[in-house]
Amino acid sequence: MRKREKVLDMEGRYKLGKIMAVRYKKARKKERGEILERFTEATGYNRCYAGWLLRNWGRKVVIYNKGERIVFIGERKERQKGIRKRPIYYDKKVLDVLKHIWLVLDCPCGKRLAPYLREVVPVLEREEEIVVGREIREKLLSISASSIDRMLKEEKKIWEIKKKRKGYTKPGGLVKSQIPIRTFSEWNEKAPGFVEMDLVDHSGGVERGIFAQTLDMTDVFTGWTETIAVENKSQHYVFIGIDKLRARFPFPLLGIDSDNGSEFINNHLQKYCEKYRITFTRARPYKKNDSCYVEQKNYSVVRKAVGYLRYETEAELELMNLLYTKLRLYTNFFQPQMKCREKTRIGSKVIKRYDKAKTPYQRILECNSVDKKIKQNLKNLYNSLNPVSLKREIVHLQDKLYNMAMEKPFYHRKKVFKNETAYK
Repeated sequence: MRKREKVLDMEGRYKLGKIMAVRYKKARKKERGEILERFTEATGYNRCYAGWLLRNWGRKVVIYNKGERIVFIGERKERQKGIRKRPIYYDKKVLDVLKHIWLVLDCPCGKRLAPYLREVVPVLEREEEIVVGREIREKLLSISASSIDRMLKEEKKIWEIKKKRKGYTKPGGLVKSQIPIRTFSEWNEKAPGFVEMDLVDHSGGVERGIFAQTLDMTDVFTGWTETIAVENKSQHYVFIGIDKLRARFPFPLLGIDSDNGSEFINNHLQKYCEKYRITFTRARPYKKNDSCYVEQKNYSVVRKAVGYLRYETEAELELMNLLYTKLRLYTNFFQPQMKCREKTRIGSKVIKRYDKAKTPYQRILECNSVDKKIKQNLKNLYNSLNPVSLKREIVHLQDKLYNMAMEKPFYHRKKVFKNETAYK
C-alpha cells in the first residue's frame, strides 16, 4: 500500500484547487478520476466533497442550511492584512473609562450600569476622577447593556464573587401569635417607609460563644438600606440597633416586617411599634421569599462588605460600624437597582420583567409622598459625595477589618470579602 503524502495547508489547498478545477472541467471521464485522486491525496478531502468542490469552483451555489444562503466556491475576495471590514466603535479608550466606572460602582451588570451612566459620568467629571472628551462621553452615554457585558466579559471573570453560608435563629415564643403575618393589604408598597429587617451572623462557621451580628433593614419601595453591627442577637442589643437605624432613614418608618426569631418577636419591640404607630408584621415560618428584599441585601451589601469571618471583639465591632457609615452612602446614592415589575408563568418557564435601574436616592426624588425638605437635604448630601473616594475608604476599612480578624489566635478559614486593590 502506497504511503499517504502529507496534506497541504489551507493556502496550499486553495492554490491547488484553483489549478485542478480548470483541468477537471476540461478533462474526460477517465482523466477526471486521476485528477480527483491526486487532489484528495494532496488535500486530505473526502472524495465526494473534493469532486463537488472542483465541479463548482468559481460558481454561486445555493446551500439550504437553516434557511437559504449563497456560497461562493473557490474565488475569494482578498482582504488587506490588519484591516477590519467594519471599524471598532468602542475602542480601548472607551473600554478603559468604562472599566474604571464599572469598578467604582462595584461591578454591576450591564442592565444596571447602562441607564446609570448618564448620572454617574457627570459626577466623576465634577470630582475630576475621569477626564474624557466629547466623543468618548457621547459613546459612553449611548452604549447598550449588551455591549457593556460583552466588553467587560474578561474583567468579570477576574472579579467573580462566590456565595455561600446559612444562618441559624431561634423561633419566637408565645408573643408570635399576637403579631400578624404580613399581608399585602396592610402594606402600601408604593410609598417609602415599609421596611424588612433581618440579622446576619458573623460566627465564622462556629456557632458557639458570643459573636457580632449585623442588623439589616431595607425599604421595600426605594431599596434604601441601613445596616448596623450589634454585639449579639439578644433582644436588648437588637432593639437598640432598630432604634438607631430608624433615626438614620431619611423618611419616617410606617411598617416593619421580620422573621420569626425571638430577637424580633418580643413584647419589647411590639410595644415600641405601638408607641410610634408602626405596623409590625412577621413572615411565614420557613418562607424565605416572604422577606426577599432584605434577604437579597444580606449578601449584596453585608456579605460582600465584611465577608464570612468571625468578628467578636469591641474593636472589630467599632470598625464594622465605621465601615457601615461609609457603605450606606455608597450603596444608597451610587448603586443602581432594578425592581421586578411583573412575573408571568408559561408552563414551566417564568418570564420576569424589570423596571429601569435606579439608585434608592433617585427613587426617593421621584416619589411624590416624600417631603420637599427631605429631598433637598438628600440633594445637598449627594452633591458633596465622591463615589471614588468612598470606594477607597471602604476598601481601606475592609483590609483593616480583615487583618484584625486574621491576627486573632482563633479564626475560621472560610470565605472572606473581595479584596479590591484597584482603589488603594
